[in-house]
Amino acid sequence: MITISDTANEKIKEMLEAEASPELFLRVGVKEGGCSGFSYNMGFDDEQAESDKALEMNGLKVVVDADSIKYLNGLEIDFKESAMGGGFTITNPNATATCGCGSSFRTATEAGNPAAEPC
Repeated sequence: MITISDTANEKIKEMLEAEASPELFLRVGVKEGGCSGFSYNMGFDDEQAESDKALEMNGLKVVVDADSIKYLNGLEIDFKESAMGGGFTITNPNATATCGCGSSFRTATEAGNPAAEPC
């Protein structure tokens, strides 16, 4: 369902270790908003709902809420180093349009609720 590159997996594990809370896991989701209609959410969480989908990837626990699953099937998360410090990149095969900042998208069947202000 979701692919996390080795580089991104290592970076996320480093960040989790820095938090020093072994119960934390990576939560990936989608919410309405952003330039194109939907925005990605990616962060650490320690509460899992019964309806969440939990995945285990190379020792990393990843949780996706039930509403977001349909938008994230086939999602690829990577981490790229750059002169400015690097960051996570997301490639979503379900997105038919994205904004310039890369954190907002829409699909062929759903446009979400675009924000009035640009990225």
